[in-house]
Amino acid sequence: MATVPKDIDAEFYLPADEFFRRNRDVALTYDDVTLATLYSEILPRDTQLDVELADGLHLNIPIISADMDTVTESRMAIAMALNGGLGLIHYNMPERQQLSEVSRVKYHVPGMIPDPITVYPDQNIADVLKMIEERKFTFNTFPVVEQSGKLIGLLSGHVVKPRYASRKVAEVMIPRAQVHTINRKELGRDPIGRADRFFTEHPGIHKLLVVDDQDILRGLFTMNDVERIQMERKAQFKPARDANYRLICGAAVSATRNAFGELDRDRIINHVGGLVERGVDVVAVSTAHGHSKGVGDTVKMLRDAFPKLPIMAGNVTSAAGVEYLADCGANIIKVGQGPGSICTTRLVAGVGIPQLTALYVCSRAAARKKVSILADGGINKSGDIVKALTLAHGVVCGGLFAGCDEAPGEIVEIEGKLYKQYRGMGSLAAMKAGSAARYGHKPNLTQKVAPEGIEALKEAVGSVDRVLAQLIGGIQSGMGYLGARNLAELRKKARFIRVTAAGMREAGPHDVIELKTKHPAA
Repeated sequence: MATVPKDIDAEFYLPADEFFRRNRDVALTYDDVTLATLYSEILPRDTQLDVELADGLHLNIPIISADMDTVTESRMAIAMALNGGLGLIHYNMPERQQLSEVSRVKYHVPGMIPDPITVYPDQNIADVLKMIEERKFTFNTFPVVEQSGKLIGLLSGHVVKPRYASRKVAEVMIPRAQVHTINRKELGRDPIGRADRFFTEHPGIHKLLVVDDQDILRGLFTMNDVERIQMERKAQFKPARDANYRLICGAAVSATRNAFGELDRDRIINHVGGLVERGVDVVAVSTAHGHSKGVGDTVKMLRDAFPKLPIMAGNVTSAAGVEYLADCGANIIKVGQGPGSICTTRLVAGVGIPQLTALYVCSRAAARKKVSILADGGINKSGDIVKALTLAHGVVCGGLFAGCDEAPGEIVEIEGKLYKQYRGMGSLAAMKAGSAARYGHKPNLTQKVAPEGIEALKEAVGSVDRVLAQLIGGIQSGMGYLGARNLAELRKKARFIRVTAAGMREAGPHDVIELKTKHPAA
């Protein structure tokens, strides 16, 4: 009887370098391969998913929501950061609005609210009610201050009612002597811990006002915010925060050109300067063809103006493209041309490389240049993310999040089912809204152009929390099967083999009638 060679596994299941070089005559994507399991002492729950994409840009999960106008605005970016990831706010909006969107993320649940909304003693309750309605506040308790900012009382939500509309704030407010405050000097190095201790010692009190030596109002803690942050500290995957404990946030920018067809240097620098002032953690120069002079010049310009700012650029599918953008000053490079579910670049323009082969080629150049790469597009399930992370440092997802509550797409009901609008940034509608430069077209689309994306619908899937929980669970399972404690070990240990169409059919549910459909992210 023939003996089985000791290294028979090594003959079939190959590391990335050997596998992709043996298959260099064919371009492969996620469903063309599978990963071989390895001996493991690692439980999925013990795996670590954190990654540092650039100096000062640390994520606790390697997942980024795409800079698409039906995927990421402030609500999505907040949800991504709270789960440890990153949201890239799209640029299909006025520049001032993008600045505002970034500010919303950076100051979401900051612990101490530095500039709480206040009211004055001579206002009527009717004025306060009108302010709440017009500004859509979800709270109705306000500090009462003089014009100088000196604290003189607290207006409780119990009296902010129409029945008291004609009363003055001064008549119904809690007087200063009965308002709980703390001097900001007493906050120490752990303001959240100090506020948490206060709320424990004062049952029934839900607001703590911060004042200075002159009794000028300097901030506000709410018990809900403090409790949420304390819970975050105990979570396995903590929110992604900057050095000032603010949520991290990214923003996409365009290689804007002036009337003469030249890069509008002043406009680009001024806008990115505004983003930096608001605390943006990374900017992404996003176009369909990143290996181009316009993108390179924009990255160089930003690197010169903002030496320490993490810069993301793309998209490319070649080693030369990675090297070019790295030499221009990019820290993080997006890989992917045409893999997205609503992208038609490969059909319209006849270009683009299937994603796994593109990732392999780009990953080798990235290692030489010491930059990070992101797999952008083509992710349909958590298993795809595991495969992508064997070569890339993170993934950028659009379609998986487009059906979430936090996505800005419009809700449509069809035959009792809820869907959300989802469109490619190369679709005609998106280009009319402002993304034409991303695909090398003029903003005013009076001429006929060839769209490189479609408009579609995604079934509503609930909250980002729910989708990310399933994605993270799948990633951790994959790492457990490969015996990988962290993402670096996953890249090192991965062994690949090609599968046939029949093999892919075998991988999913088959020859049964499903009683319950799994979540699309699973």
